Amino acid sequence: MRAVVCLGTFDGVHLGHQTVIRSAVAAANDQDLPCCLVTFDRHPAATLRPAAKPTSLIELDEKLRMFRELGVSVTLVLPFDMELSQMPALAFLNEILRNRLRASELVIGHDFCFGHNREGTTDWVRTRIKTDIVPPFLLGDVRVSSSAIRTAIDKGELELANRMLGRPYTLSGLVVPGQRLGRTLGYPTINIARSDDQALPPDGVYAGDAETPYGAYRAAMSIGFRPAVQGKVRTVEAYLLDYPGDSLYGRHCRLRLHKKLRDELDFEDLQSLSEQIGRDVAQVRELGVIKH
Repeated sequence: MRAVVCLGTFDGVHLGHQTVIRSAVAAANDQDLPCCLVTFDRHPAATLRPAAKPTSLIELDEKLRMFRELGVSVTLVLPFDMELSQMPALAFLNEILRNRLRASELVIGHDFCFGHNREGTTDWVRTRIKTDIVPPFLLGDVRVSSSAIRTAIDKGELELANRMLGRPYTLSGLVVPGQRLGRTLGYPTINIARSDDQALPPDGVYAGDAETPYGAYRAAMSIGFRPAVQGKVRTVEAYLLDYPGDSLYGRHCRLRLHKKLRDELDFEDLQSLSEQIGRDVAQVRELGVIKH
């Protein structure tokens, strides 16, 4: 059986990426064909220019989950190693797309290239196989891109980043033991062991929600070094409002960040810290962050 094939790195799976993927799914449905998506296990720069590798906006398992939700039939994740980076565009087209995936049509974004030295440009590929090239996605006058989202996150412009993503920016990972001071303060938190490669907004306290194996809960989240308790490493932790208390250690959770509440602060004593956390939690409750 033939297939409509969609290609891209899709870091963030933002609104522009979603438009490309939905175009491929629609084309496949119109022809009663499967939609196959080809992506990579890492950003190409991680292999080609490690020192200039950008921070990641999404983990691979989260990407795959979103691809399924968007209607993709099959995803092929290629290891972007030196061998793949040296593959000529024509070999990639013939060996992987035509022979392995039986591609009858490609759908790609306007700025996507593949093959050694990026020789597989949009102009190159459209002369060799039927290709739908999806134009840039604009929010007003701003072109949505992964680099623009990274810049917004780095600057703490979380609401702008979320608009370009089409959803709240998400951090995910396993819950691991922390200093266990939260219970002492009256606000037990979960600590997330996340990838060091993922982009983080500036240190501070954020309103959002947490998706756990037991459901979704509004959350007050802290990102930073926790100077009030002599923290030594940058951590991501969250207090889940109205959580019943079942242990989450070793379980996978997703934290969705909606809005920054304040910068990270130092406190003279734990009582002052506890009182501020109480105010943060009250603000999260008042905001009524929508659970997904």
